Amino acid sequence: MNDKYIRELAETITSIKDVKLAMSFLSNILTPAELEEISKRLQIVKLLNNGVPQRDVAKKLGVSMGTVSRGSRELKYGEDGFRKILKKN
Repeated sequence: MNDKYIRELAETITSIKDVKLAMSFLSNILTPAELEEISKRLQIVKLLNNGVPQRDVAKKLGVSMGTVSRGSRELKYGEDGFRKILKKN
């Protein structure tokens, strides 16, 4: 991946202060399926971080156990972005 482009995307996202504009931007830049998948990933890690069992997360969000396991691995072993964001909210 091109770090320059990813950095520019991150800077663009962090510059948006209006929720409606952010939703519009995300809808423009992502397909509906991508937007749903990314939003579910956030919900997965939020639920896991709050101690909800993996099976319950999968059932509640209608995702596979593999998807939930991936979120769990990211929380435990990935970069600390999820943990830092979850602490802020």
